[in-house]
This record gives sequence, structure tokens and C-alpha cells, in this order.
Amino acid sequence: MTTPVCTSASTAAAPVPSYTPYASFSSYVQARGPVLLRTARSLTSNTSDAEDLLQTALTKTYVAWERIEDHRALDGYVRRALLNTRTSQWRKRKVDEFVCDELPEPATVPSTDPAEQQVLHDAMWRAVMKLPDRQRAMVVLRYYEDLSEAQTAEVLGVSIGTVKSAVSRALGKLREDPELSPVR
Repeated sequence: MTTPVCTSASTAAAPVPSYTPYASFSSYVQARGPVLLRTARSLTSNTSDAEDLLQTALTKTYVAWERIEDHRALDGYVRRALLNTRTSQWRKRKVDEFVCDELPEPATVPSTDPAEQQVLHDAMWRAVMKLPDRQRAMVVLRYYEDLSEAQTAEVLGVSIGTVKSAVSRALGKLREDPELSPVR
């Protein structure tokens, strides 16, 4: 049984293939969607624009799905599609200029010192490394790899409740770590 396919008028007469690559494309999007959305967010200043950008890049990827020979390189393909699409968008963007009496100055936001950020990052990583192996694995998967509780449970072969309780205990230990007290 074939699924209905939306086609343009020029390709309406083309025969519909007896199989569809949608299943593997769908599983790819489900697995890598959050990571690709973070990449799209880094290219735009607006979350909605990032979602639109990712949707456009995934559409281009789906159209080329049959031509992509090495599916291990899909992330690179999608990232290139994101970048090319974003570049095309800003090239086409119309810039409106308005004359005004005073230049609008952005409110100065005190920027954090990069050295302080690195010290905080190092302290956090040392605190995470002090956690027991199982808790550390769950914290890394949940917060560094941005997996859901269900995905973390599946990767580690445990129940979702185990992930929730172990992560809760690990976060409690991190809150009590004296090296992270300046953060509070």
C-alpha cells in the first residue's frame, strides 16, 4: 500500500514509488531534531526563525534523501543546508533605514568576564566528575547531551523513575558541592 504524496503539477504524472524513505527520515529527525534546532538557534536571533530555518533545511534534506549516499554524514548535510538557507535569507533581507534625531543606543548589559565563565565551567565539570559513575552518566546525558528522561532511560537500560531519582540525587550533591558555592 502506498501513502498519498503531494506533488506539483509538473510531477503529478510521475509514478509514485512503491516505498517511501519517510520512515528512516522520520527516525533521523526524531533522534537529531533537538541538536539541529540548537544549531539553527545559533544562526538566528529568534526562536521562531530558528524553527522555520530548521524546517526549511529538513525539507531540502528530505527532497535529497535518496541522493545522499552516506547517511552517516547527514548532520553535516543538514548543517550545510541550514547555513546556506540562512545565508540566502539575509542576502534577500530588505533593510529599512529611518532618520531619527537621536541614535538609539542599546541598554548596556554588564558582560561576564570570559575568565570567570571558564572558572565556573571548570568547577562545574569537576563537581560532575565527583559524582558516582551512574549518576554522572545520567546528568551528562540529560543536561550536556540534552536527552529527555525517556531517552536517557532507554540509553542506559533503566526505568524513567530510576533516571528521575538518580538525577535528583545528583543535582542535590551538586548543590551541596562547596566548589560551586559562589554560583549560588
